[in-house]
Amino acid sequence: MTKVHRIIALSLSGCLVFAGCAEDDPYMKTKVGAAIGAVVGAGAGAAIDKKNRGRGAAIGAAVGVLAGGGVGLYMDKQKKAIEEKLAKELQSHDVELRKLPDNSIQVDVKSEASFATGSTDVKPSFQDVLTKLGGVVTQYDSTAVHVVGYTDNQGTAAFNQQLSEQRAQAVAAQLLSAGVHQTRVLTEGRGESQPKASNATPDGRSQNRRVEIYLKPVVEGQEAAAFAPPK
Repeated sequence: MTKVHRIIALSLSGCLVFAGCAEDDPYMKTKVGAAIGAVVGAGAGAAIDKKNRGRGAAIGAAVGVLAGGGVGLYMDKQKKAIEEKLAKELQSHDVELRKLPDNSIQVDVKSEASFATGSTDVKPSFQDVLTKLGGVVTQYDSTAVHVVGYTDNQGTAAFNQQLSEQRAQAVAAQLLSAGVHQTRVLTEGRGESQPKASNATPDGRSQNRRVEIYLKPVVEGQEAAAFAPPK
């Protein structure tokens, strides 16, 4: 954890003292209000991802905080809800869903369904997936939503970096239109730097044109970690 992250985490923990007695259900601790937003907006939102600056205190009104012991249950319930909503896509393997060791949920959509070469337009089939996913994510507000864009290696590295950022933003816009609060969503582009497959073949390049979505739990005392970029 960096010095900035430690400061953010300590500040957020202090904010939570004032809300510690409220419990909405067995796994959610509380929704903290504007105090968390002042810290995240000024710290994590700025220091972690420059593209997401200016989020400000509004984030606190949109993000719940989980008690540590209930995180696994909360994320399991969210994963199950996504599985039910995207049952058809999961069965056809157009969507892959996995829970990671840190309790985050990773959602991958088959590359052929997302973007055409050089395009930032989300394909209609992918739009439908995102609309259904966004409907579930809206109901589970104790998660930060990370949208990470990638490209193949066609074109210059600078072009691909910009393209990956625009693709992430296009996916984020679809999630927002489905009801996910904008202060929960962070976008990032990684260009051609992390291919899933060889760029030597059309199929490999298709796999590399992708956007990955990570749902990270916002845990009491570890709030900054939820807004740190996924590895």
